[in-house]
Amino acid sequence: MKKNNVTTCLLFLFVLACTSNQNKSSVAIADSANEAKTDTTKYRDTTTTAGITMGVNDETARFLVDVADVNMTEVKLGQMAKDKASSQRVKNFGDMMVRDHTSADNELRTLAANKNVTLPTSVGTDHQNKINALSKKSGRRFDKACMDIMEDGHEETVRDFNRNKDNKNADVAAFVNKMLPTLQMHLDSAKAIKKALR
Repeated sequence: MKKNNVTTCLLFLFVLACTSNQNKSSVAIADSANEAKTDTTKYRDTTTTAGITMGVNDETARFLVDVADVNMTEVKLGQMAKDKASSQRVKNFGDMMVRDHTSADNELRTLAANKNVTLPTSVGTDHQNKINALSKKSGRRFDKACMDIMEDGHEETVRDFNRNKDNKNADVAAFVNKMLPTLQMHLDSAKAIKKALR
């Protein structure tokens, strides 16, 4: 009888753990996984030891997680713009978002794998809420709201990338500096389209 109680208790704890993870966003799960890794690697931050690539510090891991979340968000928003926008310029911008952020995400995922950083597999809760709210709009209201989100998002992303231009990890710094001109161009385009929609 005791064995059944122990088995039941273990099964309950397993179900509870699974349910807990389902309630967490993919971003929070990735952050937790990376924190556990950095705890065990003592914040190693560079490439050494016979060419074996080591992980990055917690701050850089968090930055890479945020970039992955942004890339997935921009791809979703871009696809929505292509499908729902009434303005051809917004549709074209959406196409550019899908193309550029898919490419950036592929490069990021290779970099993160080399640095032993876990990335989210789906859009985080905050960004998903913005996507859901935008999906309820249509016509000109959709176009304006979409470009508001695009401008705000790119301003924040450009700021984050500028903060990481001189990242201690040379591979991360190289990725950041490669992506910055494209992100700045996206921001400039978003501002111009938003102004034209007034």
